[in-house]
Amino acid sequence: MKSPNVLATRLYASRGAWLLLACTLLLFPSLSYAAAGSLNLTASIAGISSVLIFVLAYALVMSEELLHMRKSKPVLVAAGLIWAIVAWVYVQAGMPEEAETAFRETLLEYTELLLFLLVAMTYINAMEERRIFDALRSWLVRKGFSYRSLFWITGVMAFGISAIANNMTTAMLMCAVVLKVAEGDNKFISLCCVNVVVASNAGGAFSPFGDITTLMVWQAGQVPFGGFFVLLVPALVNFLVPAAIMNFFIVNRQPAALKENVWLKRGSRRIIVLFLITVAISVLCHSVLHLPPAMGMMFGLGLLQFFGYYLRRSLPRSLERKRERYSRRGDWKKLEQLGSVVPFDIFSRIARSEWDTLLFFYGVVMCVGGLGFMGYLSLLSETLYGSWNPVWANVVLGLISAVVDNIPVMFAVLSMAPDMTEGNWLLITLTAGVGGSLLSMGSAAGVALMGQARGIYTFAGHLRWMPAILLGYIGSIAAHLWINASMF
Repeated sequence: MKSPNVLATRLYASRGAWLLLACTLLLFPSLSYAAAGSLNLTASIAGISSVLIFVLAYALVMSEELLHMRKSKPVLVAAGLIWAIVAWVYVQAGMPEEAETAFRETLLEYTELLLFLLVAMTYINAMEERRIFDALRSWLVRKGFSYRSLFWITGVMAFGISAIANNMTTAMLMCAVVLKVAEGDNKFISLCCVNVVVASNAGGAFSPFGDITTLMVWQAGQVPFGGFFVLLVPALVNFLVPAAIMNFFIVNRQPAALKENVWLKRGSRRIIVLFLITVAISVLCHSVLHLPPAMGMMFGLGLLQFFGYYLRRSLPRSLERKRERYSRRGDWKKLEQLGSVVPFDIFSRIARSEWDTLLFFYGVVMCVGGLGFMGYLSLLSETLYGSWNPVWANVVLGLISAVVDNIPVMFAVLSMAPDMTEGNWLLITLTAGVGGSLLSMGSAAGVALMGQARGIYTFAGHLRWMPAILLGYIGSIAAHLWINASMF
């Protein structure tokens, strides 16, 4: 007999595949709309075959927990097959240059985002290696907060940290705290994990650096850097409404205080400062020099490399000074720790980036780009943004992002380039960012926590709180429509 988690995952994958198929095939009532390329392939065998390849690849992605296969594999293969079909059709039509140009343009869009994300992940990994996140976890553990306090502290911190760090890293940090403090109380841990996932996704929705989708919208020039911050109140509503409901189901008691002391490694605070400088340079590159933000991030990576060089060269002198100081104090524990110190290696931090996520991102961008070149995105745009009110279209796409990853949803919207007001661009940014909270597998944060708290935080456990999370989703949309009404 199959376990509930396996059955739920299969049901989820099946629903996701059919919903994706419906979005790409059944929403196209007219085939007379202009295709993105010179050839309209939407009604051809090549086009339909490409859609089926994408649907099959995404069904495998959504079955990641069941199959134990990394999500990048199927979309990489699908991207290659789709563009091979496109190229073959255009070669037969005597227009190979047009397909080549379209592929290069799509690849350039991905490359800019790849470089940006790679630097951001490297900085986060460097801060993790310098034990900044361990020190934060240690402080929370030593305080001995009550369960209710821990629930709110981890939620608020997840909301705040995810505005500058990616939501997956933030969620995993907060989950580590909960697992450490509430060890053995699986019901409370599951509740906290749901809260952390919702808070992490909401916190990333109002910052250009908080989520890949907000970064995509900013880099596309649809919303200026400061424009995202008007989503702060709607994002707070999205987090606070379900959190307030879940708060009543917490059995409030005091966990045993744990003693855990963590010392920050040398240069940790300066790496935080360098990261903030890098972010500032990236913003100035885009807003003042009108260059891609990736240029500023790569410049910041160079700064981190120089600082890493300084840390390595000055390490022997630093260790000698510390040995003398700890010897005078008689601090034998710290002296022992000095023997395990290893030099800072920037390339090991780059290697630890989420390469599966980055390659998955490549596969999705190239798949959607290929389908768009065949003409499908133009038809989808005509249906959603030509026949529907943009507000309703954006709300529905946010719900779809609970099943289909928000990256392809947002990339599809940007590729459609519908004529929308800034208020509507902010709305799709909000809904795509927080819609993934409705299901545990709707966001990278949820998927990560199901692995970290395996058997405790589950698909079914998260689904139990979907009505409360849906109330927060509706409330955040209402707050945006009310507060930012002048932007529509």
